[in-house]
Amino acid sequence: MIIDSHQHFWIYDAERDAWINDEMTRIRQNFLPEDLKPVFEANGVSGCVAVQADQSDAETLFLLALAEKYSSFVKGVVGWVDLQANDLYDRLDYYSQYELLKGFRHVAQGEPDDFLARPEVIKGIRQLSAFDYTYDILIYPTQLKAALQLVREVPEVQFVVDHIAKPYIKDQKINTWSNYMRQLAAFPHVQCKVSGMVTEGDWKNWKTEDFFPYLDVVFEAFGVERLMFGSDWPVCLVAAEYEQVLGVVQEYMKRVGFSENDQAKVLGQNAARFYRLEEV
Repeated sequence: MIIDSHQHFWIYDAERDAWINDEMTRIRQNFLPEDLKPVFEANGVSGCVAVQADQSDAETLFLLALAEKYSSFVKGVVGWVDLQANDLYDRLDYYSQYELLKGFRHVAQGEPDDFLARPEVIKGIRQLSAFDYTYDILIYPTQLKAALQLVREVPEVQFVVDHIAKPYIKDQKINTWSNYMRQLAAFPHVQCKVSGMVTEGDWKNWKTEDFFPYLDVVFEAFGVERLMFGSDWPVCLVAAEYEQVLGVVQEYMKRVGFSENDQAKVLGQNAARFYRLEEV
């Protein structure tokens, strides 16, 4: 069983999706469940978690509608909510009617480095615990210090670090990032997604081995119990096909010699447990 813990859907809008720059023309189009289904069938993937790509309540409701319609393989949603809103608790209470909504994310990588350490943000994230919602941490390495403060102050929320915190793979920088990742992994309520790596490498010239030093760090720090595969489709398509992204993780685990049981945890079981994907 393979569960993709991280992918996106959108109906392309040039103004809203301005982050898709001129080097990313391949993904300047619609990507919907009917586009993903044959990709999953070709790669033996059983289901996925759809993650927000836009900062709006409309995005959350859009993903939930898709998940409801395509529940055979869209098993959960990580939405967006204004974490600093005065009526945040009421918004979370409203969203609690949607069983497929599993957690929330803010595009913190687009915020100042101290964003996740701000008292008002921490206060908002802490409220997720009342509804058993998870929180996806999307950051660059310069924001790892703030993320560390967040998880230290909010032990009641289950966290997952997206895209192994986007280390500078293309530049082969690892030391500062690895130090912070080990500190984050010391907290048992923090997991990590083995995802988003190909877009941090050399898009046109990467090779599988480029990612192994970074995978060494997260596998040693988090262990097979707290890592989960994610494709970051369709964003990954600017640098690799789906089977290549999946292949990097599979090849690494085979080379290191992980058992089939341990590989199964990373490829699906951990995501199913973390996001409470009951049907899976």
